[in-house]
Amino acid sequence: MLPLVAIALALVIGVVVLEYASFRALERIPSVATEEFPEIDRELLGKFSSFDPELGWVPQPNREKQKDTGDHLPGEEVRTTVTYSTDEYASRICPAKERDPDADLTVSTYGDSYCFCREVDNDKTFQNYLAQELDTHVANYGGGNYGLDQALMRLKRKYPEDPTDYVFMVVTASSIARILSVWKHYQEFGNILAVKPRYVLEDGDLERVESPVDEKEDLLDLESKAAFLREYDFHYEHWFKPHFASRPYTTDLFDKPEHLRYAGYTAGKEIERKFERSIPGIDFDLAQTQSALRLEQPRVRYHERLFDTHEYLFDALIEEFVDYADEQDFEPVFVMVQQLRYAKYESEHGPIYGDLMDRLDERYDDLTTIDMATHLSPDDGDVESLYVERGEGGHYSPETNAEIATVLTDVIEERAVVE
Repeated sequence: MLPLVAIALALVIGVVVLEYASFRALERIPSVATEEFPEIDRELLGKFSSFDPELGWVPQPNREKQKDTGDHLPGEEVRTTVTYSTDEYASRICPAKERDPDADLTVSTYGDSYCFCREVDNDKTFQNYLAQELDTHVANYGGGNYGLDQALMRLKRKYPEDPTDYVFMVVTASSIARILSVWKHYQEFGNILAVKPRYVLEDGDLERVESPVDEKEDLLDLESKAAFLREYDFHYEHWFKPHFASRPYTTDLFDKPEHLRYAGYTAGKEIERKFERSIPGIDFDLAQTQSALRLEQPRVRYHERLFDTHEYLFDALIEEFVDYADEQDFEPVFVMVQQLRYAKYESEHGPIYGDLMDRLDERYDDLTTIDMATHLSPDDGDVESLYVERGEGGHYSPETNAEIATVLTDVIEERAVVE
């Protein structure tokens, strides 16, 4: 009898341990949600220096930050850092040319982190290269994780203070998801500080839904705003709940081989970090990045479906951009750029935004559109070569930013001839 009891007890302990280990592994997988309202402590809140009650978050003026690019193995000396600097306007520094109020040509850019040019230095942004080609300052009002909605909101707030002849709106296709979001965590699990306003359509008109967070301290008790967040964030029902891990956690982990691979690569990185030496034969950092890209593919397909079901909201935001350009008398240019995960998918399946660019061209005579994917096509088909090799997640390399600047220069020169 005792041996049977001992065996049963061992099995129970084994199941409990395996469940706990599976849960901890799932916590580290970016495509899995394990908590609806993770705790936000005051230390984390204190680091959220970009909080803005109107936009959710926004780059602050006169700041300089240095970020480790990740271009080294565990235990190695940090070899490369990237410097992000902003001026008194909270625009990213443009070393090539200072602002000149008497300049014949003025240019500004708004959008997401691809507009901000994350992962490259101030002098390697496409804005800085564009300033060199045009011999004029180019303002950079990109915001990390911004969608078309927040970029438009920032434009309306900033433009009266810094008017320009041309405004380039530069976003990735993930904007289709971001404009449906109020709390990033419901679609980008773990992004728990990012609460934002959004637009909805009421009887064909855009109506702004303000952020439910008026003070940064309010982020400490987001659960009290659960009803609002769930109602206005489209992804709560359509992405968060389907990806929420539940018991038995072992099943959630072992049912998907990619979950196991990602967990293994993460464990390998932690072992290297702990012992401050690399394990020969495998680059765990690269393997984890490639695994993360594979885990991202369902999200790309999800965004592709959103362009089918919610293109009307995206189109309405573009119309608002065009109308604001007419009101303020500037030349509007809409630029679609690609995240790495989209580039790899679209090289095989075509653009996830379908005929969006053609549709915009037909609808708006005063809007210039640029599908950057058609200009950035490596001859060998290696789309990964367009992006930084290591780092936070596949932003464009300095060389690609230089190519983008050339494309934008051509647009301005062509428009000048037309006028």
